[in-house]
This record gives sequence, C-alpha cells and structure tokens, in this order.
Amino acid sequence: MRIFTLLIVLLFSFNSIAQELNAVVVINAEQTNKADLQVFKTLERSLTEFVNNTKWTDRRFKQQERIDCSFNIIITQQDGNNFRATVQVGASRPVYGSNYDTATFNFNDKQFDFEYTEFQPLIYNPNTFDSNLVSVMAFYAYTIIGMDANTFKLNDGDKYFQEAKQIVTTAQPNNQTGWNPQDGSQSRYRLNEDLLSPNFREFAGIMYSYHRTGLDFMVDDKKRSKQTISTTLSQFQSLYKKRPNNFLTRVFFDTKAEEIASIFSSGPSVNITSLVEVLNQVAPTKSNFWRQIKF
Repeated sequence: MRIFTLLIVLLFSFNSIAQELNAVVVINAEQTNKADLQVFKTLERSLTEFVNNTKWTDRRFKQQERIDCSFNIIITQQDGNNFRATVQVGASRPVYGSNYDTATFNFNDKQFDFEYTEFQPLIYNPNTFDSNLVSVMAFYAYTIIGMDANTFKLNDGDKYFQEAKQIVTTAQPNNQTGWNPQDGSQSRYRLNEDLLSPNFREFAGIMYSYHRTGLDFMVDDKKRSKQTISTTLSQFQSLYKKRPNNFLTRVFFDTKAEEIASIFSSGPSVNITSLVEVLNQVAPTKSNFWRQIKF
C-alpha cells in the first residue's frame, strides 16, 4: 500500500513540473495572398509545440509559474520553402498580490527570413545551427526567460542571456541577417550584446527594482511603490549619458511606456516633475504618453 502511495506521489510530482514557457504562436500570412495554405497552419502548430515542449533550462517550474509569452509572426513573402517574415515577441509576468500582468519584453524583429519544409522536425541543439527558424525561436526563448528572471532576482538573467549568446555565435557564419554586428542597431546581435555588456549593467538593476521592489509592493503601499519606480526610472539617465538613444532603453520604453503613464496618472500623488523631465530626455518618442502624467 505504501509503495502504491509513493508511486502516486511521484506521478503527481512529475506531472506538476512543467516547461518554462506558456507560448502562443500566431502565423499571419495574409500579405502572401496564400493565407489558406495548410503549411501555415502546420508551421503555427509546430512552433507552438516546439517552444512549449522544449526544456530550456534546468530550473523546475510549476504549471502556474510558466512564463506567458507570444510570437506574432507575419509572413510577408513565401516562395516554396523560403519565407520572409517579421516576428513580434512579447512576454509578461504577474504582479504580486494582484490580477495584473505586467509586460517584461516587447520587440519587433524585422530580420526573420527562414526555410521551412512542412512537417520537418524542430529540434534545438545549442552546438549546431540547424535552421534560422529554430535559432531565432530559441534565441527569444532564452531572452524571455532571462528578462523574466531579472525581474525576480538581480542579475539572475545573465546565464540565460549567455545561452542566447551561444545561439548568436553559432548562427553568425551562416549568412542569415540579424546575427552579426553589421546587421544594424536593432538586431538580435545588438540586443544580446547590450544585455551582457558591462556598459549597460544598470539595466538589469532597473528591471529588478522596477518590478520586484516597485510593482510587487503596489498592493501594500501604492505611494511607496510609485516613488520607488520613479527613482528607478531616473537611472536611465546614466545609460543615456553612455549612449543616447541606446537600444535597451528603446526596448524598455516600447514595453513599458503605456504602463508608466498609467501608474503616474492616478492614485496617491508623488512628485513627478523631475521624472517627466527624465522621461522626455531618455525616451522623447514616447512624449504622447508622458503628457498623460498628471500627478
């Protein structure tokens, strides 16, 4: 009887451990004028299974701890097994003590060309470049996990960004855009390089302070939380001095601008004069959001 009970406990424990990501993959092929092709439905299903069923780390995740994320892939051209596309990648995590999910990452990758044969297996091997499709999805899987980790523990995302760097290094010799220094200021290469650069170490601290010591305390003390977030956002001045209009600042405010405007437009009043000045300096393209800040 005790053996039977132990087996049940072990089975329950095994089933309660899930993979890291809870991803939604959407393929939009309307621009190809071939949106009804079965290959797009197969690709969507295969990518969903690939991202959600691959074990990306050695961490143990419970089902409710999986990271919600999305991949909105827009196919712009299709010629046989060759696809030209963009991918909008997003991720979020819950805020402590609330029903609110806060975005942790939001990026539109416009350098996403790949080859795909319907029903081909999608398998990630960190030591080889098997396809641009697999490498791009794996790169963002690790980037999402790293961003999420940094919101819970200072610098905890570095090991996952290093995994993403391995993907970059392996992909570079294969003549695919997005992986090399010459591929522009908003490439996968640049994103990973800056996340690991000593010149931008403040960014990891900003991600941690904004979420863990800011948002997660909103339910207990909203005014204190707003003050913490305001102080945290002022740290972007340091990044601005190193490189105005740097990539990580743009990624952060593409993800957070609407949320920041909402935080500082209601609830208990805090001094936001200097905050608005900082925001207009470091993220001037989001000025329409900063004008909404009233308290």
